[in-house]
Amino acid sequence: MPAVSLPAPPRHDWSRTEVEALFALPFPVLLQRAGEVHRDHFDPSEVQVSTLLSVKTGGCPEDCAYCPQAQRYHTGVEATKLMDTDAVVEKAKQAKAAGASRFCMGAAWRSPKDRDIPKVAAMISEVKALGLETCATLGMLSGEQATALKAAGLDYYNHNLDTAPEFYGDIIQTRELQDRLDTLSHVRDAGMKTCCGGIVGMGESRRQRAGLLQMLANLPAHPDSVPINRLVQVEGTPLHGTTELDPFEFVRTIAAARIMMPKSMVRLSAGRETMSDELQALCFLAGANSIFYGEKLLTTGNPDTERDLALFERLGLTPMALVETAGTVHADILDNSSLDTHPPDTTAADAGETSPPCFQAA
Repeated sequence: MPAVSLPAPPRHDWSRTEVEALFALPFPVLLQRAGEVHRDHFDPSEVQVSTLLSVKTGGCPEDCAYCPQAQRYHTGVEATKLMDTDAVVEKAKQAKAAGASRFCMGAAWRSPKDRDIPKVAAMISEVKALGLETCATLGMLSGEQATALKAAGLDYYNHNLDTAPEFYGDIIQTRELQDRLDTLSHVRDAGMKTCCGGIVGMGESRRQRAGLLQMLANLPAHPDSVPINRLVQVEGTPLHGTTELDPFEFVRTIAAARIMMPKSMVRLSAGRETMSDELQALCFLAGANSIFYGEKLLTTGNPDTERDLALFERLGLTPMALVETAGTVHADILDNSSLDTHPPDTTAADAGETSPPCFQAA
């Protein structure tokens, strides 16, 4: 009887040269390899769906060059106060009705104050009670804050690395890369899952894109979700006017992420509004299996729910859902026909393509 070939175990020792070699593969070869890795660990016809809500918009003191929520840039984003828990829960109910299985809450803070944590913890507990996975991005966390959020029921914490170490200082100067790594360590130590990726198309080189993926894959544990954001250029931010990234290079980045982090959810995040259906299809072929869903992605547009469902139908894709049975929550699949095709009303607090300073979109 022939031996069964098992998938190779995940690696945490990628060299920059190895990652650059992945990027340099002929496009069909790279997609084939990424597709094989994807099928080893996931059903390629399933896509995990999340909704993102800005629970506190604008006024961030940091200088992330991509971010319309930084108070130092004139982008038209007005600062708001933290939303009430009841309002957040109503948005979460709408998101669940529209087919989302994960609800992410973003606040434009450098880091939350200790007095903010009980308020956010209440939101997390109420959203968790709806049967949704919970995710938050609030900036830098202390170990104590991470523990409190975990106790409230937070499943995932988003904190992106943004870009390669050697390019980081060209994008952000108000926070060190090590600060981000420290927050991720606090999150892991608290027992939460990590959502951690970066942004491409900020003027970085291919070698620097490879460096971002190298850094992510060589973390002590691969992020459970890896959002790959394509820069959305917002007038008033320093990166407005940057030469746009070649779409095929974006697909290469998705494919390399899938190969290097085989068990992670690789998410199409910011920039999806301007992607054609054909480009999104290539990304799914390259191993992307998660998207954000709904009208808004913080302060800029996102493909609406009906367009997403139509694309899923054309491609034969099915959104994952969380189904509650006997007090437990587990992954399952929704039939497209069962979904409410009216997108959730997220206009009350939709702000910021980025929920600074962590991500263009988690």
